[in-house]
Parts: sequence; C-alpha cells; structure tokens
Amino acid sequence: MSQRNVLGGELEECGTDPVTGFYRDGCCTSGPEDVGSHTICAVVTTEFLEHQRSIGNDLMTPMPGYRFPGLVPGDRWCVTARNWARAYQAGAAAPVVLASTNEAVLEIVPLAVLQAHAVDVPSDISGLEGGA
Repeated sequence: MSQRNVLGGELEECGTDPVTGFYRDGCCTSGPEDVGSHTICAVVTTEFLEHQRSIGNDLMTPMPGYRFPGLVPGDRWCVTARNWARAYQAGAAAPVVLASTNEAVLEIVPLAVLQAHAVDVPSDISGLEGGA
C-alpha cells in the first residue's frame, strides 16, 4: 500500500539529486526500521544545516559508507521529524514540501506548523540561487 502525504494525497518524490529517503528511494517513505522517522521533505537552508550540526546531526559532511553525499543549501532531503522540530523550536526550521512530507510526521509535528513553513519547489531549481 502506498504511503500518504500530510495533505492526504499520494506521497510525492522529495529528491533524487542527491537521492534522499531512509530507504534511499527519493521519497520520505517510512517503516518500522526507520526509528528516526525521516518523514519531512525539507529544502535545507544554511541556517538549518548549521543548527543540525550544532545538535550533533552533521548533514553537510559526506559519508560515502551511508551513500550520503553531504548537503548544500537548496537540497531537498527527508529529515527526521524530531530534528526538524528542534530546529523549529530554535527558529531555524527549513521550508517543507507538503506533498512530499509523509503523514506519519503528524504524530510529532502539527499540520499547522508544517503549513506555516510550506514551500512549493519547482522540479528544476537550476535557475535559483543557493543559500538562504
């Protein structure tokens, strides 16, 4: 059975460059193995990445053993609900792509909070400036 997004529709792809998702399938799909709940499709910003590093979640340094290239501002990445919530509480929340955010996150983060940080991201971001 396919997973749903926070809007009630089919869970859409979050990102393939780099390939994201707990299962590295490009989507924020979740299952019993995903104890961190990698369910929020975030468009990472410098502020968010720096916050994550400050709490011990370095998303910028490549880790080839985990097929993790390291992120740069503008990348779309399935982040854990708890770490996104920590960034939110610190005023450093990354924008969220609702159609690509798994409804499982609603157990941790209220929909209204996600909607307040929602962003529509075009599939081709090559013309956008990186960074925030």
